[in-house]
Formats: sequence, structure tokens, C-alpha cells
Amino acid sequence: MNPEPSGLLIRDATLADLPVIVDIYNSTVPTRLVTADTEPVTVASRQVWFDQHSPDRRPLWLAEAAGRTIGWLSYSSFYGRPAYDATCEISIYLAPEARGQGWGSQLLQHCLRHAPAVRVTTLLGFIFGHNEPSLRLFEKHGFVRWGHLPRIAVLDDVERDLIIVGRRV
Repeated sequence: MNPEPSGLLIRDATLADLPVIVDIYNSTVPTRLVTADTEPVTVASRQVWFDQHSPDRRPLWLAEAAGRTIGWLSYSSFYGRPAYDATCEISIYLAPEARGQGWGSQLLQHCLRHAPAVRVTTLLGFIFGHNEPSLRLFEKHGFVRWGHLPRIAVLDDVERDLIIVGRRV
């Protein structure tokens, strides 16, 4: 893929990228802000998830800036039934040193622009209710709150809400 105007390069992830994808994901586990995993995951445990992605339907991209991997983003099928084929959950994860610098906006814009190319008309985000930075990011890009699942996750003995945001593209 071509670099974004800011020098951000977004490219299809390869199996060789899976360890850095897992490292970035695992960096969010202790924050209790982004993922419902409570312990780090392994590369082997993410293999099936990786294999469910393909550039033509459910892309998984690596984001690089200044020659360094700064994050990754993906489309994942929603609910696994044919009637939902044009709906995807999007995930954006940034390396700790890349957070709060505007990269998330650029990655989300990339997801929005790319949706028609993979025949996706609806994008969803599943975000913890206490993750204000992610909620603000998605709302800034036209996502609205479509669902609120109160106290369905327990992180360190604290019940947390899950907010579903969505946008038609």
C-alpha cells in the first residue's frame, strides 16, 4: 500500500508480523482499558484469528511510521452469519509510544475509506464504557452509540460496561 500523506505506511500484515501484533496487543492488557483479556496472549493462540483475515475481505494491516511499527488495525466478521457479511468490527491498537499522537484518527480514516473495497457497508466498534479516548476517537469520525451493555465485563473485580458504536459507510 502507499504511504498516507503524513508518512504513515499501512500495509497488509504477514505471518512474520504476528509477533509484533501480539506484542502491541499485550501492551494494552495491563491498562484494563482496551481488551477483555486479563492475561497476555501468545502468538500461537492468535494464529486462528490471524488466519481469519484476508486482504480482499477481512484485512489485517500493519501501520508503520519512520521505519517503526506503530500499530495495527483489522476488520473482523460480525456474528459469523451470512446476513451480516457486509458488517465488520474494526480494531485499532497502537504501540505505547504511538498513543495520543493522532495516529488512531489516521488509522480509523483508513478503515472508513477502505470499506467499499471489501464490500463492507457497516462498521462497528466494541469499546469499554470507561475508555473515553477511544469513544471520543470513534465519535469524532461519525460513529454513534448503537448499544450499551451495562456491567458485562469484570476487570480486577470491577464491573465494566461495553459500548457498541456503529457507522454506515
